[in-house]
Amino acid sequence: MHIGTIIYTWLRGVNVGADEFGNRYYRAKNATLHGREKRWVLFKGKVEASQVPPEWHAWLHHLTDEPLSEEAVESKSWQKAHIANPTGTTDAYRPQGHDYKGGRRAAATGDYQPWTPE
Repeated sequence: MHIGTIIYTWLRGVNVGADEFGNRYYRAKNATLHGREKRWVLFKGKVEASQVPPEWHAWLHHLTDEPLSEEAVESKSWQKAHIANPTGTTDAYRPQGHDYKGGRRAAATGDYQPWTPE
């Protein structure tokens, strides 16, 4: 988090709410940007856009005027919990044969027939 963003938040921000990950969401007291109010998030920990849950993403991008209510945030039985994108981290998916997993692929099964022109 940048010190300039923190100072701007103290001086001109109004706290709107927080999500279950500890991220805090703000709107500007008076300032607008291209006719719309400024909205931003202060991340808890590492700054990573994929840590913003869908209900707050909608508010940040002006798809809704007000943050979603508590009943709208409650997940349905078929929904999975939100997780951040792990790409580039140690939690990223690495298939068998990846260099970080020993670099050995499974042997070919022998069912490959190369194409030859007639």
